[in-house]
Amino acid sequence: MIGSKLGKRPVLSTAGEIEPRRSLEGLRMYLVRQAWRQPVVQDIPRAVAQELARTGALERIRPGDEIAITAGSRGIACLPEILKTIVSLVREHGGAPFIFPAMGSHGGGTAEGQKALLAGLGIDEQSVGAPIRSSMEVVCLGEAANGLPVYLDAIAARAQGIIVVNRIKKHTNFDGPVESGLCKMAVIGMGKHVQALAVHQYGNRGLREYILPIAEVVFSRAKVLAGLGILEGAAGQVAELVGLRPEEIIAREPELLKRAKDLAPKIPFPELDLALVERMGKEISGTGMDCYVIGRKRIIGEPEWPEAPRISSLVVLDLTDASHGNALGVGLADFTTKRLVNKIDWGVTRANILTSGNLERGKLPLVYDTDQEALEAAAFRERARPLEALRVVCLRDTLHLRYLLVSAALLKEAGAGGQGELEIIKGPMPLPFDAQGNWISPFPPDTF
Repeated sequence: MIGSKLGKRPVLSTAGEIEPRRSLEGLRMYLVRQAWRQPVVQDIPRAVAQELARTGALERIRPGDEIAITAGSRGIACLPEILKTIVSLVREHGGAPFIFPAMGSHGGGTAEGQKALLAGLGIDEQSVGAPIRSSMEVVCLGEAANGLPVYLDAIAARAQGIIVVNRIKKHTNFDGPVESGLCKMAVIGMGKHVQALAVHQYGNRGLREYILPIAEVVFSRAKVLAGLGILEGAAGQVAELVGLRPEEIIAREPELLKRAKDLAPKIPFPELDLALVERMGKEISGTGMDCYVIGRKRIIGEPEWPEAPRISSLVVLDLTDASHGNALGVGLADFTTKRLVNKIDWGVTRANILTSGNLERGKLPLVYDTDQEALEAAAFRERARPLEALRVVCLRDTLHLRYLLVSAALLKEAGAGGQGELEIIKGPMPLPFDAQGNWISPFPPDTF
C-alpha cells in the first residue's frame, strides 16, 4: 500500500478491488498567462480585399461567372468572415460565388456529413451569404509526374474559377517543404475522398512526396484564380493574410510555413510528467490534439519532434460537439473518460483513420468513469516522482494555450513569479474538481 490516500480509500500499488490511483490532494497549481507579442490583422475585410487585388484574380471574373471558394474542416480564425468577404468581392465583380467543402474524407466521407461539418464551424449559407454546394463526385485532371491520378471536385471543376483558402501551418504527420496549407488543400481537400485515398495509401511518404507533384497539376490545369493563405498567431488571431497567384503558391508556401511555425502556440516546458487536455476536436486540429503541441505523432516508424515537449502521461477529458463524433487522435492520449468515449461515432472515426492509415491514433486509451479518476490513474503511473516535484500542466485544448494551469514545480523551473514569459493570474490553488470528480475549467471562456 502506498502512503498517499484518496479520501478514505487506500491507493494500491497492485491490482485489487480498488484500481491503482494516486491522490493529488495537496498538489499546488497556478493559473498563468503566456505573454505573446505578435501581429494581428485588425481589419479582416480590408486585408482580404487588398490581398486578392494583388493577385489580379477579381479582375479576371466576367459577369455571371460561377466562382468556387474552398472551405475546410478546421476551426480557423475568422474563417466565416474571410469567406463572407470573398463572396462579397466576387459579387462586386459580377461573379456568382459559392462555397464547396474541400476536406478529403472528413465528415464521414459523405456530402451531407461535410456540409454539416461546415455548419458546425459557423459556415452556412446565412453566415457567408452564398450557397454551399457539397458533393463527393470528382473529375480526373490527368496524372502527376509520379503516375498518380489527379482529381478535382466535379462541381468546382464546372465553375469558371476557384479561389483556394486555407490556413498554412505545420502538419501533424510529417515534415516537408509544404505541409498543411494551400497545396494540401488543393490536393487532399479539393480532390475529395478519392484523392485522399490515393495519397494516403502510401502513408506519410505519400504526403511528403506526392502533394507537390499533384498540386502542380491542379494549379496548371484547374481554373484556380488565386490562393489566400491564413497565418494564425499563438493567440489564435489572424496574424497575416497572404494572397498568391496560382503560379506563386508552390514557390512561396515553404517560406510561409516557416513563418507559421514561428507564430504557432507552444507549451513552454520541455519535460512534463502529466498533461491534462480538457477537450480534443476536429476544429482544433486534424488529429483532435495538435501533435506538434503535445510532442506526439504516434506513427510507427516516424520519430517524434525533438523540439516539442516530452509528456510522460497524457489525459484527455472530452470531445467537442463540432467534431461530430470523429475521435481521430484519441489514441494520442494515455488516459481518457467514458464521457468522451460515449461521444464517439465509430463509423465516422474509422473512415478518417483508415483513410489516413495511422491506426495508432484511433486506439482507445485507458478509460475511466470520472475526470478525477483518469488524472489520478495517470498520477499513479508517475508515482516515482514526489508530489511536490510533479511537473503538471493543464490546458483547455491544443489551440488555446495563452492560459495554462501549472504545478508549483513547473513554475519554479520556468523562473516565473510575475516575471519572464509567464504571468501568474491566480494561485496557489488545488486541482479544480467538484465533489463528483468532474473537472471545473479554470480558464476564461472563449479566450486564447
